[in-house]
Formats: sequence, structure tokens, C-alpha cells
Amino acid sequence: MSPGNSPENTPGAPPGAPHGTPPGAAQTGYPDFKKLALPLGPIVACIAGGLMWFSGNSSLEACITLGITLWVVVWWMFEPIPIPATSLIPLALLPLFGVLTPAELGAAYGHPLVLLLMGGFLLATALEKSGAHRRIALSMVRAFGGNSSRRLVFGFMAASAILSMWISNTATVLMLLPVAIAVIDNTQDEKLATPLLLGIAYAASIGGMGTPIGTPPNVVFMGVYEEIVGQTISFSQWMSWALPVVLVLLPLAGFWVTRKLDHQGTFQLPEVGAWRQPELRVLMVFSFTAMCWVTRSEPFGGWTAWLNLPYSNDAIVAFIGVVALFLIPNGEGDKLLDWETANKIPWGMLILFGAGISIATAFTNSGLSGTIGASLEQLSTLPVLLMVAIICFSVTFLTEVTSNTATTVLLMPILAAAALGAGTDPKLFMIPAALSASCAFMLPVATPPNVIMFSSGRFSVRTMAQEGFAVNLLGVFVISSMCVLLLSE
Repeated sequence: MSPGNSPENTPGAPPGAPHGTPPGAAQTGYPDFKKLALPLGPIVACIAGGLMWFSGNSSLEACITLGITLWVVVWWMFEPIPIPATSLIPLALLPLFGVLTPAELGAAYGHPLVLLLMGGFLLATALEKSGAHRRIALSMVRAFGGNSSRRLVFGFMAASAILSMWISNTATVLMLLPVAIAVIDNTQDEKLATPLLLGIAYAASIGGMGTPIGTPPNVVFMGVYEEIVGQTISFSQWMSWALPVVLVLLPLAGFWVTRKLDHQGTFQLPEVGAWRQPELRVLMVFSFTAMCWVTRSEPFGGWTAWLNLPYSNDAIVAFIGVVALFLIPNGEGDKLLDWETANKIPWGMLILFGAGISIATAFTNSGLSGTIGASLEQLSTLPVLLMVAIICFSVTFLTEVTSNTATTVLLMPILAAAALGAGTDPKLFMIPAALSASCAFMLPVATPPNVIMFSSGRFSVRTMAQEGFAVNLLGVFVISSMCVLLLSE
């Protein structure tokens, strides 16, 4: 699970911190803007809301919604206060000005997808506590074989991607880094370091796209889409769209970073030893939970239909798994999960999601979505592939310097309105944006996996930028083309 570009998800971050950009740290690196942003947020809010009101084309509620949204965006970007604290602004102001009722606000901050993410964080924390993720990673690397540098890199990338579909990409990369360094220090291939370290970092970001809990932008899309369009996206539906992108983009990124590797020979990998009871038991609970997620509504209506459980959702499945972890002994005198460990999950990220869903609801209730959609009707004259490619390109390079989660929270309601205004299914604009938010590969500050690998000192910023720029473009091409192929009716 992934937030984006901040120290909270860099070395020393607690287990279970999500992929991508966590709330709470400056993304831009320009501390002077923090002081300026403190008054700038409400000033921008007043100016934008006032101009919209005096234009005479919008309701007072729409003007207030626009002002509050821009205030939140400015503070999210420059962080004069922590991102979770900024995310409380909609909680305070939207009901105060009558845009949302208290019941609607409570439904946003307690949305089932917010609860799903919390359950996912807790499950991932238990997996990390047991050490099962390290065993899985090393087993996968060995399965790819260690008789060439290229195959070794592909093995590490596969392990990084698959683990990051289910647990924090930060935890994944922190776990794989010392293993990779040990391999690098004991090899005769002088060209291995950069491809191996960058490959692990890039694969962690790419793998997070594959499941709803893999990275926060995925859940943001699902929540906003449900609020605005009124349709629920299931766990298996998301995977049916995102996994093909992962399966195409991951090997392309691997071939790019390993294009200069030609070394043949064996490599020394750490021994994993016999399975421990905590590893086996956590993995069994996690696997059962994942299976229930994937089969909840498919095939043929899933077990929800078979057992006549119409009110089940993915959050309920997650919490059943979490309760089981608190109950089951680990075979070594403790439980599989304890509260001290569970309490390390990034609670502030859940507040951020609640803010995003409340803003999306306000866009609809106030009529702001309709206003934005009407102003963007001319988009219908552009080719669909071109529109999607522009969205992917913009989001990819924007999240090099901004929080991918906050960026997605901002863009999802706007993209939904733009799609409706252009007469297009909102999924066709929103899903490419959500996936592209995970494709920041150029800069160390862009995402925690990047900064962790850069901290190894094995390559320069220039090298990362050169390699990452190409992978960014690969991401734009793969995501835009495959989304048009998979989502166009």
C-alpha cells in the first residue's frame, strides 16, 4: 500500500506505512513556501469562490466548495501544517456552510473503502511482523535463477512487485535493500548495482497498482467513483483492469534497466531456513483473506450471492482477517498481531481519504461537478486516446514533485466531471490518472522506494533521472493504450 513522496515513508518509517505519498512531509523541498502558503490558502479560497460567485453561473454552495477545495490543495502542496491536519478542513467547513449534512460527512470519513484501507494496513503489518514477506521475496528470487545478472534483477523485481501489491512498498524496499547490497558486494559484475537497485524501486511502485490496497490512489479512485457515479468497484474488477498494466509495464521496465547487463555466473543469496510457525499462520490468514476479496463478487456473483450476504463488502472481509490475527497464537507465546504493532499504521492517511471522499460528495451536492463538466464539453472533440495520454503524462510528471495521494484526491472529482461533460465514461479518465500517480520514477523525492535506493549511494541523481524518464514515458504509453483498450466499450 503506498502514499508517495515524503520522509514519513523513508528509512525509519513504521511498518505498514502505505506506498506512495504519506501525509505529513513536504513534497516540494521549498521551505520558504510553507510560510507563504499559510495565508495563501484562505486567500486563494476567497478569491476563487468570489470570482465564481460574481460570474453569476453557479450556486453559493458550488462557490464555497471550490474555495474550500483550493484552500485544501494549497496546504496539501506546501504543508504549512501536516497533511492529515489539513484534511480536517472539509470536516469542519463543509457542514458549517451547509454543503454537506453531518450524516453525509460521517459517511465520507467512515466510507467502506477507508475502512478497507485500514484493514489492509493492519493485515500488512502482521505479515511484516512475522517476516513471511522476506521468505517469499527470497524464494521468488531463487525461482528466477541466479546464473545471470539480468535474471537476478528480474527475480528481485518480481518479488518487489508482488509483495507491493499487498504490503507497503516502503517496507518491501527496506527489506530487499540489504539483500541486494549483499549480492552487489559479492559479485564480479561491476554494472549490476544501478539496474538492481532501480529495478527493485520501480517494481515496488508498479506492483502497487495491481490491487485496490496496493497504493492509496487506487482506493481514492474507487471511493470518488462510487460517490459521483453511484457504482461500486469490486476488488476483482480493479485487478482485472490494473493487473494487465502491471504485467506489461513491469517486464518493459525490467528490460530497460537491464539493457546493458551481460554478466553470466552465480550469485550468493541469503539462506532462509525452515518455515517458522508465525510465518505459516500469518500467510494462511492473509491468503484466505485475499481469496475472499477476489471471489466476493466473481465468478457468478461470488460467495456474496451464493451465501445470500448482500451487505458484505471488502472492508468486512479485511476486518474478519484482522480479528483472526488478534486471536490466533503465533506458536511462540504471542498472537499473530498485537495492538502495539497494529498501532503503527498511518492513521493520518485514513483522514486524507475521508477528506477526498467528502470533497467528491460536495462536488456533486453543490453542482460544481456539473459546472466543471459543462465548461469542458469541448473535450469531446478530441480523440479518446489523446485525452487519456495527456492525463497520464500530466499526472506522471506532476507526482514527481507532489504527493501522489493528495494529487489524486484533487484530480478525481475534476476528471469525473470532465468525462461526464465530454460524454465519456468517467472510468476512462479516472483509472489512467490513478495508475499514473504510481509512475514517478525520475527523482529521489518522488516516492519512498526511490529515496531509499538513492540513499545507498550507488548511483547519482542524474542517473536516476535519465533511467526514470524513459520508464515514465513507458508508463504513459502502456497505461494510456491499455486503459483505452480495456475500458472502451
